[in-house]
Amino acid sequence: MGKLFGTDGVRGIANQELTPELAFRLGRAGGAVLARAAREQGIERPALVIGRDTRISGQMLESALVAGLNSAGVDAWLAGVIPTPAVAYLIRAYGAQGGVVISASHNPAPDNGIKFFGPSGYKLTDEQEETIEALLGETAEEDHLPRPIGAQVGRVRQLEDAEDRYLAFLKSTIPGDLSGLKVVVDCANGAACRVSPRLLRELGAEVLVINDQPDGLNINAGCGSTHLDALKAAVVEHGAQVGIAHDGDADRVLAVDEKGQVIDGDVIMALCALAWQKQGRLQQNTLVVTVMTNLGLHLALKPRGINILETRVGDRYVLEKMLESGAVLGGEQSGHIIFLDYNTTGDGVLTGLQLLHIIKEAGKPASATAAVMERLPQFLVNVRVKDKEAAMASLKAQEAIRQAEAQLAGQGRILVRPSGTEPLIRVMGEGRDGALVEKLVREIAAIFEQM
Repeated sequence: MGKLFGTDGVRGIANQELTPELAFRLGRAGGAVLARAAREQGIERPALVIGRDTRISGQMLESALVAGLNSAGVDAWLAGVIPTPAVAYLIRAYGAQGGVVISASHNPAPDNGIKFFGPSGYKLTDEQEETIEALLGETAEEDHLPRPIGAQVGRVRQLEDAEDRYLAFLKSTIPGDLSGLKVVVDCANGAACRVSPRLLRELGAEVLVINDQPDGLNINAGCGSTHLDALKAAVVEHGAQVGIAHDGDADRVLAVDEKGQVIDGDVIMALCALAWQKQGRLQQNTLVVTVMTNLGLHLALKPRGINILETRVGDRYVLEKMLESGAVLGGEQSGHIIFLDYNTTGDGVLTGLQLLHIIKEAGKPASATAAVMERLPQFLVNVRVKDKEAAMASLKAQEAIRQAEAQLAGQGRILVRPSGTEPLIRVMGEGRDGALVEKLVREIAAIFEQM
């Protein structure tokens, strides 16, 4: 069996790669691993919070997963359709021993995924996922996991107040309200459809909602944080001050200002870092970002004394660096931003709320508020190669990269990295002179294309 767990749980085409049978076995194996840890802490009846997004396959996989959990003696507390970060929060709020989210985030509707969280609301470690995967390597006939009987079989409970609890938590993260703001919300026909508009309305904002009619097949379909055109048009058409767009499971958010211009994750992080620095809340005076973060953020924050730490692309690497450094704020250009003072994973609804609060407090248009950093032009070319390691080791390519960086003379950078999942070399450049950046990137890419 090939490796199942990727960087964000188990993903695949529902009912073809991610089958109900696999979901059942994941429930048994994952439930057994988390139950074992719980019982070592003296908890004899472990329970996991289960949430899902709006995909048509969600209930099918949830039913199979829950059956697996119950057969391992684990109770399943069902939160229904709810954002991924809500599950991370509810684990702690209900005192559960972990949680599971059934979602494929920003992927199209035919895909789905299963990701586990531990008792503190953090995603499982690599070691824990490897343990679960090792148990999955056993056939059904060789399954030696516990099979409790009678009263020890796991039970199912509906969490009727899950959404209310999550909303109360979100409201507690800002002082005051959002009265006076007119906001367009793109829910991506996903997990944020109820929570995000309700939150903003209850905080006094005037809210217009688009893409909030999920039918099981339209999640992320030409909408949400990966397709911003509809949001841009709606903001301008309705004269809103700002618009926010979630992805399918609402763990990320992007925004647009009153002119329809994008406010991406880098700008949101810059705004939040400066606001928290002013309030004395930016622990270690540090922000954690990935190597893809725009150079403009570095140029804007470093003169203000904010230390910026870089990691590989991926929210798990951002979180690792945050925990290691003591930072409480970090994230990605995609809008996957972590506020460790509040939650243990990226939370798009929370991030959107923090951004809207900052815009209201600034008392000026969103475009002017977002002008804290200048986004430098970025240009990216993906080159398919036969051997990524050999390509990266090429002396000719390394010399071309060195010469390109010399031409940028500190006013830009070149980033060349292999794809983690495909036979590609990604050549990215950025700098104040967009035409020069594009020229240099194309020259380097041409060298890799000859390999």
